Amino acid sequence: MGWWRSDLADGIRKRGFRKWYERELISSHAHLVLTFMCMVGLLGGLEVYDRRAPLSDQMVMGIAVLLSAGIGLWALRRYLFLLLHAETTANQAVCPQCAAYARFDVAAGPQAEADAVAVRCRGCGQEWTITR
Repeated sequence: MGWWRSDLADGIRKRGFRKWYERELISSHAHLVLTFMCMVGLLGGLEVYDRRAPLSDQMVMGIAVLLSAGIGLWALRRYLFLLLHAETTANQAVCPQCAAYARFDVAAGPQAEADAVAVRCRGCGQEWTITR
């Protein structure tokens, strides 16, 4: 069982789909805020860099700039991944029979695929899978 399916199935069971989706969006946007903070740190580090400063100060500033850039790139990738994951899942949250949005429970029983979660509509009982 993959971490994605476990996280999705457990999140829906514990909180419901809408709360799971909301948490995914909040988490992704927190990473976007971190990206902007790293950008400010990166630009600030470049602004205060002085070639006439002692070598130790230049190295510390260079390390700080590289660290800000690395963390910023990681946070941007994480933001995009979480946002895409939430949106892809939300696009599949519509019952194919009655068109109810986000009104389903995780279906009990074995899962057909490693990257899929079987769900059942609360209104009509239709089952379908949500894939990654």
